[in-house]
Amino acid sequence: MRITLTCAALALALGSAPAFAQSGEITIWSWNVAASSLKATIEGFNKQFPDIKVTVQDLGNNPTYDKSIAGCAAGGEGLPDIVTIENGEAENYWSQFPDCFVDLHTLGYTAEDQAKFPDFKRTELEVEDKAYAMPWDSGPVAMYYRRDFYEKAGVDPASIKTWDDFIAAGKNIQEANPGVKMTNADFNGDSEFFRMIANEQGCAYFAADGQSITVNQPACVASMTKIKEMNDAGIITSADWSTKITNNTAGTVATQMYGGWYEGTIRTESPDGSGKWGVYLMPSLTADGPRAANLGGSSLAITSVSNNKEAAYAYLKYSLATNEGQIAMLKGFGLVPSLISALDDPYVSEGQPYWGGQAVWKDILGTLPKVVPSRGTPFQSDAEIIVRAVQTKYLGGGYPDAKAALDDAASQIASATGLPVEE
Repeated sequence: MRITLTCAALALALGSAPAFAQSGEITIWSWNVAASSLKATIEGFNKQFPDIKVTVQDLGNNPTYDKSIAGCAAGGEGLPDIVTIENGEAENYWSQFPDCFVDLHTLGYTAEDQAKFPDFKRTELEVEDKAYAMPWDSGPVAMYYRRDFYEKAGVDPASIKTWDDFIAAGKNIQEANPGVKMTNADFNGDSEFFRMIANEQGCAYFAADGQSITVNQPACVASMTKIKEMNDAGIITSADWSTKITNNTAGTVATQMYGGWYEGTIRTESPDGSGKWGVYLMPSLTADGPRAANLGGSSLAITSVSNNKEAAYAYLKYSLATNEGQIAMLKGFGLVPSLISALDDPYVSEGQPYWGGQAVWKDILGTLPKVVPSRGTPFQSDAEIIVRAVQTKYLGGGYPDAKAALDDAASQIASATGLPVEE
């Protein structure tokens, strides 16, 4: 039997939001560890809202996207109350189906609420005066490294401030540890290294307003140039997601650069590595350059067809906009908070046993306020396919330099999207 929320409970939780929820049941679509982390918040949520039943359905990543896009195209048919949406895909939804999701402002989401999250997490979730989703997890980039491999080579990670330092350290580490590569990058199926370093340097595929193409701007060119230098130096092996995990467990890689969510992957997939791993900030192009970037992250959006919008919003407020909800997901599954106040939670400053007692979350989350916003735009997928192909050709010597490579990418993206290339 469905249980109706009381007016008093909702008024207290939602402030200026509508007072009544039509039903106390809400359903959420998500995937894998994200779904598991949402389930981990239900107990705490129900202590405050015992009459709201929350059901999390783990559909898998691609099925969640495919089913939700299909549901929006069908006028909302079959959609749940809440959908998990990756930031990079968010603008695909808003541009195609602007009426598929609720403007959270209508449920009480204020400017003060928005200010609780970094600008870079909100860039793709808000269109003009509408907020279609609330930020969830983020992916502040970190360098995950094997302490023993670095120590054997006499390399102090604190001395690695530039990517040139990283190259030099990589050569020493590989020489001191036969069979070990300095790092892995998925050059065959992703542009992850390029996107991380370019974001660090303040460059992206598209301008901040999403109206022009910037992938061939100087900071992007410098980022792509440095990637080829790393590749040519022989310190990178191309590896996809599963191969990286295999290499981590086998002890054949010294460093992995990824978003903060990768902490949980290393810790759970390679348990025998406990005490051997540590974390340091990503290097920069110059010794005094920026050392913060973001890779990945998601949000939660409430569907317009939901009959339980107020109850759904109460759940968003608890799970995403309170330290309690965010830290529960961080503790259980390594889902990195976007909520700025979570940086001050005592758990963040605790040493983590797996990481040799290092307070890795303090180091990783400390970079959040420094991340430069990067727009995906509705054309992110088109641009990504083009950049991957150009990157492969460039690393193989198919262009005279990175500028020529990215000029070609910009031209192709312009043809695919109709957007102009920024001069």
